[in-house]
Parts: sequence; structure tokens; C-alpha cells
Amino acid sequence: MIAIIDYGVGNLFSLSASLKFLGAETKVTNKEEDLRTADRIILPGVGAFEDAIAKLRATGLVEAILEETEKGKPLLGICLGMQLLFETSYEYGEHKGLGLIPGEIASIEADLPARPSGEKLKVPHIGWNSLHLKNEDPLFKYIKEGDYVYYVHSFYGKNCLENTIASSNYDIEITGAVRRGSVYGTQFHPEKSGNVGLNILRAFMEL
Repeated sequence: MIAIIDYGVGNLFSLSASLKFLGAETKVTNKEEDLRTADRIILPGVGAFEDAIAKLRATGLVEAILEETEKGKPLLGICLGMQLLFETSYEYGEHKGLGLIPGEIASIEADLPARPSGEKLKVPHIGWNSLHLKNEDPLFKYIKEGDYVYYVHSFYGKNCLENTIASSNYDIEITGAVRRGSVYGTQFHPEKSGNVGLNILRAFMEL
């Protein structure tokens, strides 16, 4: 069973529908016992880091998340859920994350270089972008270099090269996916990325 954490900021319907399409048994939950008994955990998320981490801590599930991942249970953070895995976010202030992935969450706009015209690419980074796969990883067993995935975000993982397993170019290198042990994160939305996203979710189901 895959436990999808419900803490009030996730895009739960499309994620649940994608997993059910793949034949997965899922449970949308905010109960600790479900995380303990699940085979895998997914932490979705959309919105602002400060609000999301506060709501996640308010559920009382953080200790269970940390303990279950320490045991080696696969965890997948998606979009803001990936960002919550990091040590620190600098989204409108400084906020402590779960600390499962070394690094920080930083502003895309602040880091974008000016183009020869003097303009920068638009932020938020919205739309399809190709993936550069840095490592052979079980999460990518059904996809290939250059496959396209769907992003919607204004902040990104930074100073995390050691744990970055895929990236995309947006005039800077955008951290697309990270891994540390059994803990994974994708900045893009697999559930909105067509067959490529479904294949990533399928691979996560097989971890």
C-alpha cells in the first residue's frame, strides 16, 4: 500500500488517479499508523514552503516520516513535497525543512542570468522541460534521457549536486530529481507528465 500524506496542501486527486490507473493500492491519509504500515509513502505539495511545513508538523506525522525513512521505506516528495525534504528554504524568509536531503531551496528568479536582450526567462517556471539523467537509477528504469516532464515552481533545490539524479535547463540548472538512500524527490509533477510521469510512478511502485 502507498500512503499519500494529506496535510492540506497536496494535489491529491490527480496523483491518486494516476497510481490507481497503474494498479496501485493507495490510501490518502493523515494518520501515523497508515504511514507505519504502508510499503511506500508519497509527500505531495503545492503552495508556499512556510505554510506547508507548518501544516505538516501540525499533523504530528514528521516523526513517523523520519523514522520510517530511516528504516529504508521508500518516500517520494513531489514538487513542494520535494522541497520540504531539504534542510532549509529561503522562500520569503528562512525556514527549516525535514533535513532528509542536504541543501537548500532558493529563488529561481534571483539566480537567473539576464539574456543578451537584458530580459530574464519568466518565473514561475511553468511547462514541459526535458530531463538530463545524471545517474542510472531505479526510478528512471522506464524512461530515457531527454524525456519531457511538467514543472510549475518558482523555487528550486540548490547546493545539492551530490544527491541530484536529474536536472533540467532553464538558463540555470534546475534540480529535477533528488535521491538520498530510499528518499526521493521530484520537482516536476509525475502525475501531470503523461506517460513519462506514469513510468516514473510505476518505477517508484517497484522500489
